[in-house]
Amino acid sequence: MAKTAAALHILVKHESKAKELLLQLEKGANFQNLAKKYSTCPSGKKGGSLGEFRKGDMVGPFDKAVFSGEILKPLGPVKTKFGYHIIKVLYRT
Repeated sequence: MAKTAAALHILVKHESKAKELLLQLEKGANFQNLAKKYSTCPSGKKGGSLGEFRKGDMVGPFDKAVFSGEILKPLGPVKTKFGYHIIKVLYRT
């Protein structure tokens, strides 16, 4: 079972915006460019990069998505107390 992961994410306030961004990604949009443009998280400036983190470091729904979702495929929207996330898991170890 994976203990660490690295991921990118885009955080927005509204589910409708998250779904719109997910559609753009499915049509080939660049994840990091969308993160820089739309994410309300400070990580947006770095293309949404959260770096590597351990299982349990992130809030529950986010953590669950990262450690159970497909790698390199945008997933979401994932609702947390911060808003709605689109997540792209880069790897798990």
